[in-house]
Amino acid sequence: MQQIPINWLAVIVAAIIRMAVGFLWYSPPVLLKPWQALTGVTPETMRAGMSKALVIDVLASLVMAFILLHAVTYAGATDIFTGAAVGALNWLGFMATLMISLWGYENRPLKLIAINLGNNLIALVLMGALLAVWR
Repeated sequence: MQQIPINWLAVIVAAIIRMAVGFLWYSPPVLLKPWQALTGVTPETMRAGMSKALVIDVLASLVMAFILLHAVTYAGATDIFTGAAVGALNWLGFMATLMISLWGYENRPLKLIAINLGNNLIALVLMGALLAVWR
C-alpha cells in the first residue's frame, strides 16, 4: 500500500465538518422532528444518551475523515470538484448501498433512509472537497 502523508489538522477539520453538517441537518428547524418520528427517539432519550453518542460520533467522524483522505489521495484529487466527486462516489459505493440494504433487510422506513443518506452525502462531499485541497 502506498504510504501517504497525513495532514492531521485537515483530518480533524473534516471530522468537524461531518459533525457540523449532522448538527444542522438534525436540528429542529431542519429534520429533527421527522427523524424523531421515524426513529422513536424522544428529547428525553436523546439527552440521556448524548454523551455516549457524541463520543461515538467524534470517533466515527475521525475514522471517516482519515479513510476519505486515503481515497482522495489514491484518486489523485487535488481540487475542490474532484475531491467532492471522490466524497460523492464513496457515499454512493458505501453509504448508499449499506443504507438501502438496511431498508431491504430491516424494513426501515425509506424516508428515514433518505434523511440519513442526505446528511452523509453532504458531509462526504464537503469533506472530500476539503481533503483534496488541504494537503
